[in-house]
Amino acid sequence: MTTAEPAAPATSEVPSSALVLLAANAVPLLGVLLGGWSVFAVVLLYWCENVVVGAFNVLKILFAEPQSLGANVTKVFLIPFFIVHYGMFTFVHGMFVLLLFGPHTGAGPSVAAFQAAIRQAGIGVGVIAIALSHGYSFFFNYLFNGEYRRMSPQVLMGQPYARVVVLHITILAGGFATAALGQPLAALVVLIVLKTAIDYRAHLSERRKLGETAP
Repeated sequence: MTTAEPAAPATSEVPSSALVLLAANAVPLLGVLLGGWSVFAVVLLYWCENVVVGAFNVLKILFAEPQSLGANVTKVFLIPFFIVHYGMFTFVHGMFVLLLFGPHTGAGPSVAAFQAAIRQAGIGVGVIAIALSHGYSFFFNYLFNGEYRRMSPQVLMGQPYARVVVLHITILAGGFATAALGQPLAALVVLIVLKTAIDYRAHLSERRKLGETAP
């Protein structure tokens, strides 16, 4: 009579990309605690993240399912459509951020206005940190771990919209509440922690869905 070997424990190791995500999201927290960042600075930074997400999504569509001739042909039409549609969607969203949270300078929303707002808010380091986080996930998870072979261009088309809607309803609602309370430090910290938790959970869920094995 033989005894069955005990089952191997399920791994609970956190993907390295999730740790990079947490580090990037710690930048606005430090900005609030040490740099005096306002609600506008935090919300503007998260809007900038939408732009970063869109840029990397174009690259994801470009590399997706390279083994499929049909997918490669589809990309010729999907990529320009996504750039125009998501670009307009993001620009309009940014207009609301500037008009509702930004300083009232009288200047209309434009690319130059966004660039000036980022400089004045002093969030350049935060933008770089977020870009590095998404870049790490793209190269490590998507390319190196082969997720690009399992993602279709059509599915990728809709992913950023779902993220923006869910995440930024939370951020905008939290931003309004924080501003209404006079921008207390605790409320800003709660807003950042809530956004980070949503981001982190979504990242882990996507890694599990695509079958990532953490390094």
